Amino acid sequence: MTIVVAALAITTLIAIPVAGALSPATDTDASPAAGPDEVPDGTPDGAPDSGGNGAGAGMEAALEGVTAFDDIPAVTRMNPDLLRALKQATKDAAREDVSVEVTSGWRSPEYQDRLLQEAVAQYGSREEAARWVASSKTSAHVSGDAVDVGGFEATLWMKEHGPAYGLCQIYDNEPWHFELRPEAPQQGCPDVYWDPTYDPRMQG
Repeated sequence: MTIVVAALAITTLIAIPVAGALSPATDTDASPAAGPDEVPDGTPDGAPDSGGNGAGAGMEAALEGVTAFDDIPAVTRMNPDLLRALKQATKDAAREDVSVEVTSGWRSPEYQDRLLQEAVAQYGSREEAARWVASSKTSAHVSGDAVDVGGFEATLWMKEHGPAYGLCQIYDNEPWHFELRPEAPQQGCPDVYWDPTYDPRMQG
């Protein structure tokens, strides 16, 4: 009898961990999958901000370390007069130890539309997104007539000195966005719009 009881006890001790090993695992620390209504963070101006300055990045990503002298589509496909003015301003700013970088220049229509879609997702409506991102049909970036500059000092420098080169800030809510206004050296820049929704060109 003693031998039988001992044998049963040993069998029970072995069976318990084995049964546990065969049970379905439940990972209580695992994060649930994102729901269909969750939207990833993004920054529509400029840009979905995926960095890089290769040839592909020159069209389809935010730019880093790029200047008016780089040979990439975002730069070379800008309006020639705008680019010429930007190059001169960049040279003169450098003499004052200010580095003017291009964070966005020419954009393909496809990239512009993607930025707009991301802005709608981020801001919740097309109306609110329009305060920051234009459609490909109205964007001055797609036509090559706008440049966004990077760096706090560069933005301040351009705001103060840009008009002498015909480079004007267009929107109050986008101090980095400049367009060419050839009459600015003599007449000054026109009044800025509060945001792009106040710009008649954006109504198309």
